[in-house]
Amino acid sequence: MAQFFSIHSENPQLRLIHRAVAIIRSGGVIAYPTDSSYALGCQLESRSALNRICAIRQLSDKHNFTLMCKDLAQVAGFGKMDNDAFRLIKALTPGPFTFILKATKAVPKQLQHAKRKTIGVRLPDHRVAEGLLNEFNEPLFSSTLILPGDQASITDPQEIRECLEKKVDLVIDSGVIDYAPTTIIAFPEGCPEIIRQGKGVTPMLGTS
Repeated sequence: MAQFFSIHSENPQLRLIHRAVAIIRSGGVIAYPTDSSYALGCQLESRSALNRICAIRQLSDKHNFTLMCKDLAQVAGFGKMDNDAFRLIKALTPGPFTFILKATKAVPKQLQHAKRKTIGVRLPDHRVAEGLLNEFNEPLFSSTLILPGDQASITDPQEIRECLEKKVDLVIDSGVIDYAPTTIIAFPEGCPEIIRQGKGVTPMLGTS
């Protein structure tokens, strides 16, 4: 049965953040809040936890997997950036953006896109997610909490608890979060390209 923590969205209780990170480090799967939706997360090195998330979401190796990172230095360890990409990502983060980068050798092959050898990276603008990442001090494998057959993520943590209490180890309740997909930006041939326009706005790329 999943544990259930109510963590304040603006002033996260540090003791609960510590307990959540301990669950992640023990190989657990958590449902947690981000700036665009609730998401599933786990330790990158826990193959069993990764497989559990893929099973919950029914994801294949054609899916673009994402790592939540605490800062650009952490991003650089897992995604390759030239100077232009670095400056753009720095200008847009933290925020509701997913950046598709060529994966470094630090990314397990299981998480790289099967053909393009890329990985998605995010720096979320949500106090609870930031607290988890700062305390964990490692990237968090993350996937939007969209269940098979649904078009949007579950918005209410009570509903998440009812649906997944036997499939995850922790549900973090930070209130209802309406689903607003991230803006996805890739860098084919080094030039930024908006793959999906979502919540994040990019006036420097001609969108508003």
